[in-house]
Amino acid sequence: MAGMDTQPTFPRIISVDDHTVEPPNVWQDRLPKRYLDTGPRTVRAPLKEMTFLGGRFKPVMGAPGDDGPIGDWWVYEDLHRPLTRLDTAVGYARDEIKLEIITYEQMRPGSYDVPARLADMDVNHVQSALCFPTFPRFCGQTFTEAADRELALLCVRAYNDWMVEEWCGPEARGRLIPLTLIPLWDPVLAAEEVRRNARRGVRAVAFSEIPPHLGLPSVHTDAWDPFLAACDETGTVVAMHIGSSSRMPSTSADAPPAVGSTITFANCCFSMVDWLMSGKLERFPNLRIMYAEGQIGWIPYILERADVVWEENRAWGGVADKVRRPPSELFAEHVHGCFFDDAFGLRNLDAIGVGNVLYETDYPHSDSTWPKSRQVGEEQMAHLDAPTVERIVRGNAIELLGLTPDGLWSP
Repeated sequence: MAGMDTQPTFPRIISVDDHTVEPPNVWQDRLPKRYLDTGPRTVRAPLKEMTFLGGRFKPVMGAPGDDGPIGDWWVYEDLHRPLTRLDTAVGYARDEIKLEIITYEQMRPGSYDVPARLADMDVNHVQSALCFPTFPRFCGQTFTEAADRELALLCVRAYNDWMVEEWCGPEARGRLIPLTLIPLWDPVLAAEEVRRNARRGVRAVAFSEIPPHLGLPSVHTDAWDPFLAACDETGTVVAMHIGSSSRMPSTSADAPPAVGSTITFANCCFSMVDWLMSGKLERFPNLRIMYAEGQIGWIPYILERADVVWEENRAWGGVADKVRRPPSELFAEHVHGCFFDDAFGLRNLDAIGVGNVLYETDYPHSDSTWPKSRQVGEEQMAHLDAPTVERIVRGNAIELLGLTPDGLWSP
């Protein structure tokens, strides 16, 4: 009919990379009483010093009465980690976002409160969201680095219980999708935790993009096989976020954060080549991996180069006996790239694969497209047909994460 809008409605977004800022009570409510004084807890204290150079974040907490801005800190064993504006920046103008300490009252409630989060998702045309942690860091490195492994294991399990039962509990109405942690220091215990959570409907687990940066074995060893077997058997996706190796890409010890921010995809790039050349994607045929916040524009060249190396150099390259198919084929079946703002990648979608791309909003971080994720998507996907947009914005996530046809999580 003349005058009617014939453009299809942009699909409701399923974001595969958002973040939760854990409320102060997560571990205090769940740990045995003997651990309450050493387990994770929050205190309000001044900031003495804080730097973020060369990809390294170094805060120093002041003593009561010291000069300096006051903020909320997570304290765990000898660790003191402040809440910062970079943890939760949505609602602030870009030029107002600085590396500064904050309190819970100074952040948007949707960062840690379920009803407020759902309201902010509505504002941003988001139906469902998978959320990475903040205090545990992106794959639970905080607990891996702890001295008391018994306490660390309890902390991992407590976080997972909170994630499943409270953050993604009845109040979320299926709109928040659980992402759990594992005890990275023990692949057998990790496998047990994957299976425990899979029994209650969890289909995604956080992992490090480059485990050796954490002092852990690489994916080229057999060390991770119990964990990978559990993921393979349960259909649990291995989700790797930029920075999950505790080392953001940089070029020098004095490089400003802008350098690392420009090349955040680099660790994803290195990690993906590791996996493609590891043989694991053939040994575990049901395994799926995804790269959160890594963007996608870099993928086509890496696949091209990996295929050339595999074809021409695999004999001396050390992979002839374990990688028996072109890496690009393994990518197509096992790997998913995630983006929130990548017009270049979308213009080269054919070289990546429509089924290998997922959408995200990165709420509440400083890079987030909130509250304009729909507008950004509409602009960058304007050249794509409606079925392709549907797959990128929600269809691929529904399939990968085992959501209901309506895009909700159901335990």
